Amino acid sequence: MNFWQRALRHKSFVAGGVLVMLLVALALLSFVWTPFPATEIDVPNKLQPPSATHWLGTDSLGRDIVSQLIVGARASIAVGLIAVGIGIAGGVALGLLAAARRGWVEEAVMRLADFGLAFPALLTAIMLGAVYGPGLATAIVAIGLFNIPEFARITRASANAVWSREFVLAARACGKGATRITLEHVLPNVASVLIVQATVRFAIAILAEAGLSYLGLGAQPPLPSWGRMLNEGQSMMYQAPLLAVWPGLAIVFSVLGLNLLGDGLRDLLDPRLARTR
Repeated sequence: MNFWQRALRHKSFVAGGVLVMLLVALALLSFVWTPFPATEIDVPNKLQPPSATHWLGTDSLGRDIVSQLIVGARASIAVGLIAVGIGIAGGVALGLLAAARRGWVEEAVMRLADFGLAFPALLTAIMLGAVYGPGLATAIVAIGLFNIPEFARITRASANAVWSREFVLAARACGKGATRITLEHVLPNVASVLIVQATVRFAIAILAEAGLSYLGLGAQPPLPSWGRMLNEGQSMMYQAPLLAVWPGLAIVFSVLGLNLLGDGLRDLLDPRLARTR
């Protein structure tokens, strides 16, 4: 069977793919349509329960919950894509360099990665927020910087295993240089590991963005954010408990979908783990 035939028989891949496609569809839909303007304040209709007009009700300022969730998906995907992109661009390059050069270069890269892991996204966001002010860009940079050492360590470990393979030794015997071997042989053979890791880091980035927005370090008003919706719903738990439920469910299903998709890709791309379900 080819890849897609096996993929359609893999329950985790299918379930994760459906949830991720739904997330992407909501984000794309927000550019052309929402039931109400996401930032429109309608105080007379605040804290409305779910109805035919407001499908999931309204918040403490009368804003439509469905509209905010749809627009909030856009922010989550933007943070995930850019932050993971930063991690891949910086981390993969450093990991491949460490595996190719070895010696003091590898040691320096790994110690730099260890130093980077000492600064989690939250701490980095606090430092950047103190200098440049809180915002979505600050959250993206903080999460992206934290992703770099993670990708560097995984790339280096995977690339070291490839460098010891016979076909790489044959390429070296044919006179190919380290750069050419890295691009032609090592990188294609570690790509599957990086793809799976990217889906996992994407899910973590969504969680991190929600956490930073919850603390006021991420997306700033009036831009809707799932994390800030959770923060605002917390103060209304006794009056309107559903205000915290809807963004919480959006985060849960988004992260669950990405994790299921990553699990499926791991099984499908790694022949040692491939199995028929």
